[in-house]
Amino acid sequence: MGRSAVQTPVKIGVVGLGNFGQQHAKTLAGLAEAELVAVVDKNAGLLQAAQRQFPNATSSSDLEQTLTDSDAEAWVVATSTAAHVPITKQLLAAGKPVLLEKPVAESLAEAEALAPLVQPNSGNLMLGHILLFSTEFLQLQQEVDQRGPIAYLDFVRHRPTTTLQNFPGESPFHLTMVHDLYMAQVLLKRAEPEIFQAQIHRNQTGDCDLASAQLQWPNGTLASFTASFMTPAGMPSDGFDRLEVFGEGWASRMRANPRPLTVWDEKTTSPLGLEIYADQQLPSGMLAEQLRCFCRVVRGEHEVPAGATYQDALQVLSWLEKLEAQIATSA
Repeated sequence: MGRSAVQTPVKIGVVGLGNFGQQHAKTLAGLAEAELVAVVDKNAGLLQAAQRQFPNATSSSDLEQTLTDSDAEAWVVATSTAAHVPITKQLLAAGKPVLLEKPVAESLAEAEALAPLVQPNSGNLMLGHILLFSTEFLQLQQEVDQRGPIAYLDFVRHRPTTTLQNFPGESPFHLTMVHDLYMAQVLLKRAEPEIFQAQIHRNQTGDCDLASAQLQWPNGTLASFTASFMTPAGMPSDGFDRLEVFGEGWASRMRANPRPLTVWDEKTTSPLGLEIYADQQLPSGMLAEQLRCFCRVVRGEHEVPAGATYQDALQVLSWLEKLEAQIATSA
């Protein structure tokens, strides 16, 4: 991806100040390419904290009023999934480019409701999939392009058992495996699989804590996906991820989480579980690169990259629905 500097910082607002919305706001506040000018959330406590942390940005619980009062040129939407489509509709209808955190919606049908407002090249809607901007994945893409076709992909993504308490009702398919589906989509040039298989495991309370899936493409390429909420307290706070790729005469292994920094005191910790460093003095890592890319997209200097377009999101949502249909059929 090109890295030409955005000449004039893009004025950006953030809707949703949960954990990841705060990461977006802190990162934007430190980027030379962006200016954080507005933050919106219904939670009064989160707004008060944002006012203290970002005194130069407008803070409001009313998005419609903020659209009128602020000079934000573009917006990041990091609200709950249920609010994604109505808020993004409002922003796109107002002519504002949007970076929308995953997933687009809770269903493919709901996501398709945005279609009339999205430009054919998705130039006004970019999906937030930070792993597409990680250093390791960008290098892996180059290796695949140079070394030839992929025969087999094996994705593993485990998260703590507490994830079920922190995100009630979420499944490993939509919360975690979706990241790996996007990486597979990019590595295999958006090709459509022809075979979908899936299995789940339920814990003692009946919640799904493990999802397993297998996809096969018409050229014979196979991919397996494992996503769980199973890692115990003694393991890294963000669990761990692993990707292995096999081609003809070559193989690769990527272990991007946790990052290779470990600290010990009364227990082992991995302070940089993911490649996200949101310090306002020196933001770096995949979230910063994603937001820099979004700024270039807003300025018309870059196309929305593969894996982050609206059309890409619809394709992956259709894969998820096919996998979940497999579960329903076998239940």
